[in-house]
Amino acid sequence: MKDLKEQTLQGGVVKIVSQGANFFIRVSFLVILARLLDQKDFGLVGMVTAVTGVFSLFKDAGLSMITIQRSVITNEQISTLFWLNILVGALLTVLSLAIAPILVSLYHEPQLFGITVVLAMGFILNAAGVQHSAILQRNMRFGVLSILDILSQVGSAAVGIGLAMSGFGYWALVGSAIALPGITTIGVWLTAGWVPGAPRLGVGVGSMMQFGGLVTLNGLVVYVAYNLEKILLGRYWGAESLGIYGRAYQLINIPTDNINTASGSVALSALSKLQNEPDRLKNYFLKGYAVVLTITLPITVACVLFANEIIVTVLGAKWGEAVPIFQLLAPTILIFAMINPLTWLLFSIGLVARSMKIALVLAPLVITSYLIGLPYGPIGVALAFSSAMTLWLIPHIAWCIHGTMISLRDIVVTISRPLISAIVAGAMTFGIQFSIDGPLSPILRLILGMCILLSVYIWMIMFVMGKKAFYMDLLQSLRGRRYMA
Repeated sequence: MKDLKEQTLQGGVVKIVSQGANFFIRVSFLVILARLLDQKDFGLVGMVTAVTGVFSLFKDAGLSMITIQRSVITNEQISTLFWLNILVGALLTVLSLAIAPILVSLYHEPQLFGITVVLAMGFILNAAGVQHSAILQRNMRFGVLSILDILSQVGSAAVGIGLAMSGFGYWALVGSAIALPGITTIGVWLTAGWVPGAPRLGVGVGSMMQFGGLVTLNGLVVYVAYNLEKILLGRYWGAESLGIYGRAYQLINIPTDNINTASGSVALSALSKLQNEPDRLKNYFLKGYAVVLTITLPITVACVLFANEIIVTVLGAKWGEAVPIFQLLAPTILIFAMINPLTWLLFSIGLVARSMKIALVLAPLVITSYLIGLPYGPIGVALAFSSAMTLWLIPHIAWCIHGTMISLRDIVVTISRPLISAIVAGAMTFGIQFSIDGPLSPILRLILGMCILLSVYIWMIMFVMGKKAFYMDLLQSLRGRRYMA
């Protein structure tokens, strides 16, 4: 078997490259649709997905996590998990169909019935591929998963753009959402080389279901905490306000989603293999944590400094109202980069119950912030949410690492160097940009600003903070010249 460090690093690079492609596809798709559709089109679909998204948390019932995390698992167990996934997908489809008229009554928008009915089909499509995808991830076949991810994103975007250009309005968003799990499931079936057998009793799935149930419940609580504001905005401020908030929220979360997806799947697989080797697990986790933060910090600073340029360039001038929302939400990019990896740590060492307890404390805090900001519209909600997450950050980190092999000092040391580098780079970029005479177009300001920001940041992190050896070692490990695992 290949050295675990080599597998992890290669898998990480493959996922980062694929998520870079994924980022480009998603942003391009958003750029095109933002110009072809109206704010209300996005708002209508957002009204449905804010609710059905809760059901999405049950789409694999935490059963994929079991396949990845367990040190030993049999074919009979995976087959039984597959059929459980199908059952859950069917139930979620029926439940979505049942709530369609309720959504129409809640929002007073008759179009929501058809949108909900079609989106419901996505649960069955997704359920059929959950275990195949988990098998590929367990075997660390990240290259295959990355190719499939890109192909599904391209196919989904093509469907959406085609429908939008043909004048189908919000159905372009619905068609794209359905195409994504359909293409993905076909792909994983063709590449995993596994055909499920008949479900069986007495193969040890009971304890697995308990683990999966905690994972799913944890995801449900977190989802409600992070998405209730969309339901509230849609109900009290209407589809257009939700459309504006939703595009800013989506755009600010693209970096978070891509980085978390790229690093999370690789990290969970690697850390799970080291759950009985605490010293190596600590070493792997802190290095991965450092890489995630190093990538995330300049993105966060860029979103704060160039909110107007990003919105105008990506969404277009008609989306100007999204600028202050985007800017207020920007700090959450960094916050999620600091707390999401801690979930991988907890899951890999089996502390799912602790993650659940943390979520149960976080949810009321965030929901309260929405209620405080709701009377002031989307801007008030964005400010309240961002403030609540900032206040929660340190308690969250301390609770997650308590009693583990990771200390608070480890976290502070890991964070400090990229954070100082980002602050210096942001300040210098702001000063240089402010001193430039003459008007520049938004896209030129964005390009110039990013060049300055990244140049200063890389110089700071590599030379001033002394991390050049760390990144050169990673590069050499990827080339197979040095193995330090």
